[in-house]
Amino acid sequence: MKTLKFVFILFLVFNISCETADDIDKQKPVIDLSKDDAFPLNCDTLYFGEPFTFKMLFSDNVELGSVKAFSIDIHHNFDHHSHSTEVSDCNPNPQKAPVNPFVFIQDYDIPTGLKEYETNLSVTIPTGNGSGLFDEGDYHFFISLTDHSGWSSQKGISVKILKR
Repeated sequence: MKTLKFVFILFLVFNISCETADDIDKQKPVIDLSKDDAFPLNCDTLYFGEPFTFKMLFSDNVELGSVKAFSIDIHHNFDHHSHSTEVSDCNPNPQKAPVNPFVFIQDYDIPTGLKEYETNLSVTIPTGNGSGLFDEGDYHFFISLTDHSGWSSQKGISVKILKR
């Protein structure tokens, strides 16, 4: 009788804990740049020392992530490298060696339980650091979005960061 109970309990646990094929998230989240006030977009210009509002629409078919759900990575593109997500090169400046390039890498949370999330994040790019003024020119604004199931999407945007 104990063996029969054990098999029955094992059967219940197995059936309750298994996901059906319909329950499995098979889609990556979406980074939507088509929103009317999305910013920055490919080929936009940002300015050192001036704030801008990072506006994008993120969505997922099941649920967006929560902790460290999206990140922004801004780095120089003085060597004209590619991440294969950019739409175009935006008339790049001539290649140059970096002297004091600006670098920004930051993770952000998204509240739990959401299928859609609109960023409204104020970002200010400083004019320099302890090594002097940052190099102006071609930069990549790279966005990574991870949903609750672990799927991720990336968008690379080519921007210019200049001094006024």
